[in-house]
Amino acid sequence: MSAQGRWWVAFVVAVAATALCYVAFDRPVSYFAHDQLRQPIFVHMQRIPEFFVPIAVLIVMVGVVMVLTGRTLVRWQLVALTFSASLAVTSGTKDFLKLVFGRTWPETWTENNPSLIRDGVSGFNFFHGGSGYASFPSGHTAAICAAMTVLWMCYPRFRPIYALLVTATVVGLVGANYHFLSDVVFGGFLGASVALAAVRLTGLASASPSSRAGEADKAIRGPRTRPRTASPLRSSK
Repeated sequence: MSAQGRWWVAFVVAVAATALCYVAFDRPVSYFAHDQLRQPIFVHMQRIPEFFVPIAVLIVMVGVVMVLTGRTLVRWQLVALTFSASLAVTSGTKDFLKLVFGRTWPETWTENNPSLIRDGVSGFNFFHGGSGYASFPSGHTAAICAAMTVLWMCYPRFRPIYALLVTATVVGLVGANYHFLSDVVFGGFLGASVALAAVRLTGLASASPSSRAGEADKAIRGPRTRPRTASPLRSSK
């Protein structure tokens, strides 16, 4: 199956999983989080993606200066710029989707917003606008998945760490009742999709660091040639 075909399959699965969570799991999970999981640890866990924003801004500023001054970017610098660009595009896309879907939040916490816990509502109000109608999709989940997908593809040896950071963020968001389960499901798909596209556009997915290092080493050493042996006719003279 082609890469495009695999993405469409993933899209269908993500939409189906989002719909299933909306119908069957969003309300009971939210009520459970409100009644049983009101612990500060969940609030701290969901803040992990917030540390990436200032880092991404700094990376972009340095990268722009390097490009404008004629510097050649090495692979890790290109990865860093892709990391930052993925976060920026994901942020803009999720803001647009929040406006489109206009979903209410699980809890009332901003501008007296309607919520499931206080008002018993958890539906969509398309193109409503306003911070009280911006639960879907989860921006924090989209951000952590965008960042970790870039690193997942470019530096696979640390994948257990990336998975741990994504899991901690998602558990924190749901445990603190900041988002419905369906919010984080589609937010994760959004962030991963943007990052996957960015990595492919930059060509970082076509070769691993080890293979690139091998090519560079080969270029430095030059092609290997077999040693020349003396001709029997010459040696007899």
